[in-house]
Amino acid sequence: MKSLAELQAIKEKMQNKVALRDGSGEMRVVVGMATCGIAAGARPVLSTFVEEINNSDLAGKVTVSQTGCIGLCQYEPIVEIYEADKEKITYVKMTPEKAKKVVEEHIKGGKVIAEYTFAKENA
Repeated sequence: MKSLAELQAIKEKMQNKVALRDGSGEMRVVVGMATCGIAAGARPVLSTFVEEINNSDLAGKVTVSQTGCIGLCQYEPIVEIYEADKEKITYVKMTPEKAKKVVEEHIKGGKVIAEYTFAKENA
């Protein structure tokens, strides 16, 4: 960095991504980011959720955060979605493409994608 203006520009560029993770919305998206999750590809899944939520103007409604090991390493990357007064939904073996579909259909549309869930994996 060469100037305070450069630092300010970096801060402004990253502000939306940080705000998504710190907000208190009606819905929480939690991505398992322990070593097992990261090795299975959780980092691009987390980034996709952050970008898609931001691009959809859902930052006030949806909080995206990360957690450690969820305990189902063979199903990583794992994403849990929490909504008030509803059961937690656990999506498994996530990819950035699946994350985009979850944002579109579940978060925006209210429809759980059963084929991506832990319950479906164990049926």
